[in-house]
Amino acid sequence: MISIWLIPGIICLVLVTATIKKIPSYEIFVEGSKEGLQIAVSLLPFLLGMMVSIAVFQASGAMGAVLVLFEPVMNMFGAPEEILPLAFIRPISGTAALSMTTELIRTFGPDSFIGYLASVMQGSTDTTLYIITVYFGAVGIKRMGDALKVGLLADLVGILASIIIVIILFQ
Repeated sequence: MISIWLIPGIICLVLVTATIKKIPSYEIFVEGSKEGLQIAVSLLPFLLGMMVSIAVFQASGAMGAVLVLFEPVMNMFGAPEEILPLAFIRPISGTAALSMTTELIRTFGPDSFIGYLASVMQGSTDTTLYIITVYFGAVGIKRMGDALKVGLLADLVGILASIIIVIILFQ
């Protein structure tokens, strides 16, 4: 019952507090909405560029070539080859990674080694390129500095840790 009334209660509390302090809450809300819309419009070129880049990367066959190069590394860690596309697409696109995870679970089952590995990998990594594109684009940062390197390194550690942990726990 608390969860049903929590958000409406917070909204009422904010509105009552604004009324008591004579703050024009509706005008502030409208102004914030305008700013949010401007930010969303300014992000469109960055998102479009990223989506086109991903599509070109996959359609050109570059993704397949990269996967072939990394198969021996995955075999060395004892990870199945079926998980490799997920490991590469996760830092790029959350939606594509979720689709791949869903397909792996549908194909191999949720209680399979690959199902466990896909689930843990999905939860242990993030969409680094998407985050950098959106957030850096939103605030107008042109140079990424070391943020991209550190983000991709964190994804690599998450991928390797998920493989090692799932092997230890489920194999």
